[in-house]
Amino acid sequence: VFLATDNDAAPIICFLHQEQRKLLSVRLQSVEINNEILFDIKPDMSWSITAVAAAPVIVTRPRVKVGVLPYSDIIVLAPENALLLYSGKQCLCRYVLPSFLCKDRLSHSSEFCDTSSMSHDLKIIGVADAIEGRINVILNNGQMYRCALRRSPSSSLANDCITAMAEGLSSSFYDHFLSLLWKEGDSVYLSEADSSVDSEWDSFCCTIMRMFRSSTCSKKHSNSTPQSSWEFLINSTFHKNFSKHNFINGVPSVASVDVQEIDSFGSNLSGAKQLERPFYSQLMMESFDCLHAVYESLKLDTLRKRDLELLAVLLCSIAKFLGEENYLDHYIRDFPGFSRNVGLLKTSISCKTPPSLFRWLENCLLHGCSSASTNDLPPLIRKKGSSVVSWARKIVSFYSFLCGAKQIGKEISFGVYCNIAVGSHCTNEEITVLAMVGEGFGLKQLDLLPSGVSLPLRHALDKCRESPPIDWPAAAYVLLGREDLALSCLGHSCKSKEFETQTNVNLISISTPYMLHLHPVTIPSIVSDPIGLDGTKFEDTDSVDGSMTDGMEHIFNSSTQLRYGRDLRLNEVRRLLCSTRPVAIQTSVNPSASDQDLQQAQLWHLAQRTTSLPFGRGAFTLATIYTLLTEAFAVPKLVLAGRLPAQQNATVNLDPNVRNIQELKSWPEFHNAVAAGLRLAPLQGKMSRTWIIYNKPREPSSIHAGLLLALGLHGYLRVLNITDIYQYFAQEHESTTVGLMLGLAASYRGTMDPKISKSLFVHIPARHPSSYPDLELPTLLQSAALMSVGLLHEGSAHPQTMQFLLGEIGRRSGGDNVLEREGYAVSAGFSLGLVALGRGYDAFGFMDAMVDRLFHYIGGKEVCNEVSLSSTLSADEHNRATSQMMDGNAANVDVTAPGAIIALALMFLKTESHTIISKLSIPHTRFELQYVRPDFIMLRVIARNLIMWSRVHPSQDWIQSQIPDIVKSGLECLGDDIDEMDAEVFVQAYVNIVAGACISLGLRFAGTKNGDAQELLYNYALYFLNEIKPVSATSGSFPRGLSHYVDRSTLEMCLHLIVLSLSVVMAGSGHLQTFRLLRFLRSRNSADGHANYGIQMAVSLAIGFLFLGGGMRTFSTGNSSIAALLITLYPRLPTGPNDNRCHLQAFRHLYVLATEARWIQTVDVDSGLPVYAPLEVTIRETEHYAETSYCEVTPCLLPERDVLKTIRVCGPRYWPQVIGFVPEDKPWWTSGDKNNPFNSGVLYIKRKVGACSYVDDPIGCQSLLSRAMHKVKILQATLQFSWFHSDSLLFIKLFFIIQVLGLTNLKACNPCTDGDSGPGSVTIDQLVGTFSSDPSLIAFAQLCSDPTWNSRSDVDFLEFCLQVLFECVSKDRPALLQVYLSLYTTIGLMADQFTSGMGLLVDSLFVSNLKLAVAYNEALLSGRLTNSRGGIVQSHFLGSLKKRVEDLLNSSEGIKVDFRNYMNSRTWPNAKSQGPILLSWYLQWFGVPAPSVMNTALEKIKPKLKTSSLVPILRLLFPSIDINVVREIDKFLSSNDSK
Repeated sequence: VFLATDNDAAPIICFLHQEQRKLLSVRLQSVEINNEILFDIKPDMSWSITAVAAAPVIVTRPRVKVGVLPYSDIIVLAPENALLLYSGKQCLCRYVLPSFLCKDRLSHSSEFCDTSSMSHDLKIIGVADAIEGRINVILNNGQMYRCALRRSPSSSLANDCITAMAEGLSSSFYDHFLSLLWKEGDSVYLSEADSSVDSEWDSFCCTIMRMFRSSTCSKKHSNSTPQSSWEFLINSTFHKNFSKHNFINGVPSVASVDVQEIDSFGSNLSGAKQLERPFYSQLMMESFDCLHAVYESLKLDTLRKRDLELLAVLLCSIAKFLGEENYLDHYIRDFPGFSRNVGLLKTSISCKTPPSLFRWLENCLLHGCSSASTNDLPPLIRKKGSSVVSWARKIVSFYSFLCGAKQIGKEISFGVYCNIAVGSHCTNEEITVLAMVGEGFGLKQLDLLPSGVSLPLRHALDKCRESPPIDWPAAAYVLLGREDLALSCLGHSCKSKEFETQTNVNLISISTPYMLHLHPVTIPSIVSDPIGLDGTKFEDTDSVDGSMTDGMEHIFNSSTQLRYGRDLRLNEVRRLLCSTRPVAIQTSVNPSASDQDLQQAQLWHLAQRTTSLPFGRGAFTLATIYTLLTEAFAVPKLVLAGRLPAQQNATVNLDPNVRNIQELKSWPEFHNAVAAGLRLAPLQGKMSRTWIIYNKPREPSSIHAGLLLALGLHGYLRVLNITDIYQYFAQEHESTTVGLMLGLAASYRGTMDPKISKSLFVHIPARHPSSYPDLELPTLLQSAALMSVGLLHEGSAHPQTMQFLLGEIGRRSGGDNVLEREGYAVSAGFSLGLVALGRGYDAFGFMDAMVDRLFHYIGGKEVCNEVSLSSTLSADEHNRATSQMMDGNAANVDVTAPGAIIALALMFLKTESHTIISKLSIPHTRFELQYVRPDFIMLRVIARNLIMWSRVHPSQDWIQSQIPDIVKSGLECLGDDIDEMDAEVFVQAYVNIVAGACISLGLRFAGTKNGDAQELLYNYALYFLNEIKPVSATSGSFPRGLSHYVDRSTLEMCLHLIVLSLSVVMAGSGHLQTFRLLRFLRSRNSADGHANYGIQMAVSLAIGFLFLGGGMRTFSTGNSSIAALLITLYPRLPTGPNDNRCHLQAFRHLYVLATEARWIQTVDVDSGLPVYAPLEVTIRETEHYAETSYCEVTPCLLPERDVLKTIRVCGPRYWPQVIGFVPEDKPWWTSGDKNNPFNSGVLYIKRKVGACSYVDDPIGCQSLLSRAMHKVKILQATLQFSWFHSDSLLFIKLFFIIQVLGLTNLKACNPCTDGDSGPGSVTIDQLVGTFSSDPSLIAFAQLCSDPTWNSRSDVDFLEFCLQVLFECVSKDRPALLQVYLSLYTTIGLMADQFTSGMGLLVDSLFVSNLKLAVAYNEALLSGRLTNSRGGIVQSHFLGSLKKRVEDLLNSSEGIKVDFRNYMNSRTWPNAKSQGPILLSWYLQWFGVPAPSVMNTALEKIKPKLKTSSLVPILRLLFPSIDINVVREIDKFLSSNDSK
């Protein structure tokens, strides 16, 4: 069973019944319903033929498609051992085995040969493996031959004509033609492999001739005339081939090929006799119409002029044979050289006007699509499914849309079919562009059109180029020359390889051949910019080795260099966060014993700083490197040694007898590995489980534990299966268990995965059943497991989990250390807040009881709803309730309060709950101030502000509003007679309230770079710094002398919490003022010796946050992000590297969950390099501010998704581009999101021609205008060009012209100018290449710079070339170069032909092209076509072109004489002169109708005329004719009447 095609392109199903030796063919009838094609089987439309074997082959019409399938014929092996070729039910020919089998091919026989002609020994027993036109033939001797069936003619012209006959003729007519073509025609080219294109065309012409003869039954008569010797020579093949390649007197002698034969044949026939046979008469007329449609379509393809000429020969003969005088006149006007060979038409049978596409296109432009006559369109163009004239159909549909035609379904109003690409459109130009894309009509096809025909289409592209709709396909943007939009479109559309491949194919078909370099640009972060590497070598004055691997060497790339320019911020950050080299210790040159103790003391303090550096380095290098999954994981060293610069950099190590170095480095090694793992950027695919296992050491280590946490924070631990997880837990390694639990919870955050949940609850004894044996688990592991449970159940408000976590806040842990118990309670509080994050009272039904219990833990009243809450507890939970941390009926507030406050803050985050705020009050009496610990007051302030989220304002008044009046009044009395205890209480409360308010500001404006928040936090940081040790004067009314009433450690902690909040606000910005403050704090602490580990960790984190992800990431303010930041910023800093009592240090890495890659960089689509570009960012209106727009320079960070409305590429150097957003309260897009508007943070832009990038020209002094102006000014005083105007841009033309004319010696007119400043110092190709990457412009500029070109004598043409080059470069229209040159050289050749009488223009096709260019100009001037940038070709140029042509045609008296003779006797001038050519130009340009048409019109009105002048009547009858020609016709008619 296989599919084939009938003669009329209808599909048929073929069934081969081998037993009965029959091939049954069933025709499918297609019906279109609701734009869906349905097939129906008609039993009466089937037939069968005898066949042993059969297969589908593609032979007769290989280029024709039936839907998506090719047009298939049938090769049949008949029982008589013959291969027959069928097209539908019609047998075309028989194939037989060749006489010599060594040729390994089949031959074609147009006559059916007897089976006796074949060898009796060899027989064909089967066919197989048919592919297109090739098939395997199986012989009875067991041999198999791969045979190629000769396909349709290789001549494209013959193929087009045959296809046109197939598509245009009715079924019976085409069957008759097909039988002549395959049986009776001269089909030598089908059997000879070396047949030429010319012989194929000759064979086709012979077939048409035989069809003529069969229609007149005069074959015998035409063959009865004997040939003379001369006629034999004239008709020989040698003479035909010689004539085809030689031109005599400017007339192509191809016009004589076969014309005489048809002419002599037709001249002896009677037209009336032909029409007596209706079948043949209709056959000939339909065939003629089909061939004429091909002729009109070929006129729109500049590369097929030779084919057009050959077809015109045949059509002239057919027109003369059929008596179609107007058609004959139509062809002779196009090729006037035919007038000598064709001669006059003795009898005119028909006065039908031939369709003319050029006439229709011109009328469409001048009068609109509705006014253009459809009679000028060949009928075959309006036939759906016609492929041979699809070129013309496309042009007609494009012009129709451009001139206002409406689409009805898939057809235009007058019946022309057109595909339109998907996309919105509001103007005629936009739908025209979509139609071009839908039809696959790209820039390559546009260059094939005559220049005049292409102008309106180029106009549509130019008008849509600046601001096309955002929902167009990428191919449309390529067609417009907006490759930036195309690549941006591809970046978030090509999610599958199949779609991407198909899209690339479409782009290639749309692009011009010399612009196929287009491809998406990717910029790996590991590729360094060689220009910027000179200033990025890590080295300082006391560095031993500046080339060591410190985990930050990859941070210097083209993007970061562009971000920070030439400053050394990144170098300084790298120096501050480096932990791989010994630190410098300042000592005396001759150390003593006491100096050694001093060295150890300094080294110990510096070791505190070194072990804290991984926190900042992890934030600094977050997601900045792409690793190969075949490489091992490398972790930078953590060096705690020191060096002595005064003693030739001698190395000093910590004394192991004094300090336990291994214990000191255990958790810092963990953090160091986390920092190294955080460098990994999110991968496009999954992280490989094999890679993780490959990096797993034999013995558990802190390094691999840190890697697990880092991978989990990136979401990569989902690749581990449950067996891998329990194998890690079985190692019973503390840091590995902590890292794995937190990593798994981060990877599965919010999923409540039951397998992960079970693995976490194993590490929480409170969740073990009563029958479960007691396990001795460290409190650290239990705290990590509690936090992991919260992350896993984030936002779920799971009731059982919430009740369990509520109990854990007040439950005693296994250890007796109260700080460890506080850390456990804090973890439970964070976990409870995460589970009910932002849900408030909507969490579940027992929320009131839970809130009462939490306030009880904080230190409120007795529990009112104890019964209702305890009723939900299980029996195991009741049994374990005896271990609650209570003293009598009261909870141990010192342990439970922090966790309860944090839980309330997260549960009611952004809910604006006044009920909770009223209970969670700040102490406002002396008793409450003494009752509540100061650090708990800080937590209350933070919690209140997180709940009342919208009321946090970055102003000092707001911070003052947080301070109770009693504290304010107490501070005012400082220094007076006030009790020292009360003063200490007031100051302690004040500094904690201010610190809490500053942390609230940092969380509220995290990642926003809010200027008010930054200034306010910076001032408070300076204030606290001055209170510790006066450094500089601070502004504002801050209370003084706080250090007298509060210890320095409290002030230090508050200072660094404020600085940490400041860096959160300015995250990723690299803010210089903030960075200077951080650098000072780091140096101050190390110098004074007062820095503990927690303070150094805060500074390190602050530096990392300020340059988060190398400046490419920032923080979000979503609920989940705020919770993660609060965990990181929890205001209890550790005292040492191993201090995990109050808050696990591993929790400080959870800030990764709050980061977003809101980084955007602009990439030049032509060069593929990151560039600066100004962006206008618009944020939506909120309750605090109106809709606001501000400017940024890329690369930069964008606002959050919930406020971002639009971003627009602005500025004069790049093409505008607008990206709109729908503000949504959702996280920022990731690289895998389908609706991600950015391609991994890349926005492609396209630089306008004539402008330099901001990297090369920051202030705009090297633009195309500025670059040439300084050279032109030297010549202004010397050269006077009267044809220049005051427009400054014209001075650039002067520069170009000077270059071309070789006037470089004029630089000597200014004696102050050196040799490099003259106009000859920069050549044209160098100047053009600076501002445009278009290959055609650069190649033309190189031609203009060629010395041989400059030596030409045609100065006017050289000047025109330079003006055109400037026009194309300055207006960014490189495609117009060929349009300008084509129109200009055509006019020049016309003028030369008029003056010299000799020329190369032997036809008048270019005249129609010039008329279309003029019609385009008139459509612009009349307003029918509009463009804000004006016409793509200068209007005065086209106007001068029109005037030049008319002056030439009206100035020749010989043309007028020939015109009168033509009108009088319908004769053309002598073909040996230029007369026919010039007359054809005259007739085509002025649109003179054929003489028969004019005579018919005049004969109807002449009897009624009563005036001597016919000018008004002729003007009414033929409005398209020029008035001067109307007067000539009137003179001619008047002279005839007088005679």
